[in-house]
Parts: sequence; structure tokens; C-alpha cells
Amino acid sequence: MSMRRGVGLAAFDNHERTAQQYSDLGSTILQTHISELTDQLLTFQTALKRFAKSHADEIRSDPVFRSEFVKMCSAIGVDPLASSSANKKGSFWAELLGRDVNDFFFELAVRIIEICRRTRDENGGLMLVEDVKARINSVPGRPPVSQEDIVRAVNTLAPLGHGFGIVRLAHKDFIRSVPQELNRDQAVAIEATQALGYISVEILRDNLRWETARCIAVLDDLVASGLVWVDEQARPKEYWTPSWIRP
Repeated sequence: MSMRRGVGLAAFDNHERTAQQYSDLGSTILQTHISELTDQLLTFQTALKRFAKSHADEIRSDPVFRSEFVKMCSAIGVDPLASSSANKKGSFWAELLGRDVNDFFFELAVRIIEICRRTRDENGGLMLVEDVKARINSVPGRPPVSQEDIVRAVNTLAPLGHGFGIVRLAHKDFIRSVPQELNRDQAVAIEATQALGYISVEILRDNLRWETARCIAVLDDLVASGLVWVDEQARPKEYWTPSWIRP
């Protein structure tokens, strides 16, 4: 009986040792894979830097090329727009541009703010990114910018808390330059204006099955924010998005 018990304990000990050996082997394999992946990532990053330096002019001047380059960087976990506070030279992107990359997006953000504020009476504080891009690229002597450049520049303003942000309505990107956030009902109502340029209590009530009081409350809020203008002479009253109104 004692010998049988000893065999059982020995088998248990062997099982424990085997399990530990498998665990050690798994850890070794994992560390080997991590080391290999790290080496590969460093190789990719080095190659990416060489590519960036070789195609510096295209990255500076061609927004499509710049966009594809950013996607390449993101695919291997490199943020070309990040600057290292520990490195006085900043990121390799900053070195590539010959100045701090934050300056580029700061200057672009300033131009965006100027355009949005100048046109706020026309659009109520919601402006298509496409329209902003067209205005910026219409200035001669400046390298063209892409929609992605504009979105990235606007996103850099978020920590400042000035009310600027990107909102997506009716499958299009808009720059919001008014302090308040759109709630869900307001966003839905603004999306509805993209079809005809205007909405009404009846349109919202019949198409969205909202109660009349809810429709009126949403439209009154949008009017107060300047996001829609009301045509008092229309019957029923129509609430127009400013961007559809031409003098």
C-alpha cells in the first residue's frame, strides 16, 4: 500500500516538473518572438526614416503622398507627428520638415479658426471640411493641404477647449466652431437639413415620429445657437441651414 502511494506521489511530482518545463519553454518561445518582432520593428522604422528622407519633397508638398506616408507609419506603430521631449531635435518628421512639425499644424489650425470665425454668420458654426480645404488651397504660393491635414489640425485644438471639433453628419465631416456640443436630437435634425437645405416641425414629426413638442424644442435650440435660420413667411415655418442660403 505504501509502495503504491509512493508511485502516485512520484507521478504527481513528474507531472509538476513537466508542467513547469512546458511553462518555461513557452516563456522562452514568447521572449524569442518578442525579441524578433522588436528587431523587425526597429528595422522597419530605420527603413521608414530613410524613405522619409529620400522623399522629403513629396511629403512636404503632396497631401496624398503625405497621407499615405502617415498610414505607413501608423501600420508599424510610429507616430510621425509626435515629438520627443527628451530629444531636443524632436521627431524625425520634425527634422524632415526642417522645423517643429507642431508649427505646421498650429499655423494650419490658426487659418482654420480664422476661416470658421469669418464665415460663422454664413454657416452657423458648422462648416464642411471640404469647403475649408478649398478656401485654404485657393491661396497661391502655399503647399496644398488635404482633408486629413485639416482634421488633424482641428484635433490639435481639442485640449485648448475653444469649442472646435470634427463632427460627422450625413456621411460628411464638418468643423464645429461653436462652444456647445450637439446632442443627439440636434445632430439628427442637422443631418435632415442636408437633403433639402431646411427642415420643419412637420418634417421632423412625420419622418422621425417625434412628438411636436420635441420637434419645437430641438428647432428652438438650433435657432438660438445660430445653426439654423427660420423663415417666418413660409407656411409651415421652415428652418434653413445657413450654408444653403445665398445672398
